Amino acid sequence: MKNNDIIFYDKARQVWKEIAKHGSYKPLDFQIEIHKKLLNLFQPGDYYYFIFHVRDGEFEYVSPHINKVLGYEQSIKANDFLSKIHPDDQPYFIEFEKKLHYFFRELPPDKITKYKVQYDFRIKNKDDHYIRILHQLAIIEFDLDNNLLRSLGIHTDISHLLPSESIPKLSFIGLEDEPSFFNVSINAPFLVSSKELFSRREKEVLKLVLAGKSTPIIADILCLSVHTVNSHRKNIFSKSGCSSLAELGSKAVLESWL
Repeated sequence: MKNNDIIFYDKARQVWKEIAKHGSYKPLDFQIEIHKKLLNLFQPGDYYYFIFHVRDGEFEYVSPHINKVLGYEQSIKANDFLSKIHPDDQPYFIEFEKKLHYFFRELPPDKITKYKVQYDFRIKNKDDHYIRILHQLAIIEFDLDNNLLRSLGIHTDISHLLPSESIPKLSFIGLEDEPSFFNVSINAPFLVSSKELFSRREKEVLKLVLAGKSTPIIADILCLSVHTVNSHRKNIFSKSGCSSLAELGSKAVLESWL
């Protein structure tokens, strides 16, 4: 690793140690499918998932699909992974992790699992090309002092949705009707909840539309009539101001709608 990479990883480790502090870990339970549901996942591209041990600053598990997305092996270490992040995005990564610490520290314990964190960054793949990753994570283990111990993360390739020069953005997405905080300023001393553009049902339809599902399939999945799904689709395009699926997908990522 280069000296700059070592400095970057050390900064990240310092943040993660502060986040975990002296929390007591339990044996890892690989009930991945249960935890994936917790994330309320938005997958507009190829993705892989992982479990991260916060205090050790290390991956405990990485799914095999990392090879398809980035070309790396499951055994990749966190320091090697971080060294691949674009130098211009590394300061954002550190500040976002600090903001994450602040956000969850202030939450009541019963709210911690009702949020997912979302931000993006550029990372170099095995072919030495930078791609943009949508980083989503949820906390899957924490202690009574709100020390965060383990997280489940999803990395999705969104290079096709955002221009390469886009500035990374951070959002805290509320689940189960909790308020969301979109495009959070890293310098803001406190957070103001964002107004939701779409209803819960519209967001469900939007996610399925962007996943390429047809109206009849969406109707079947959500137990709705085709007429109702078409009404939701019409409202989604009207509220978003988009005129195509491609524009809708790009804007959904930019505005952290899902």
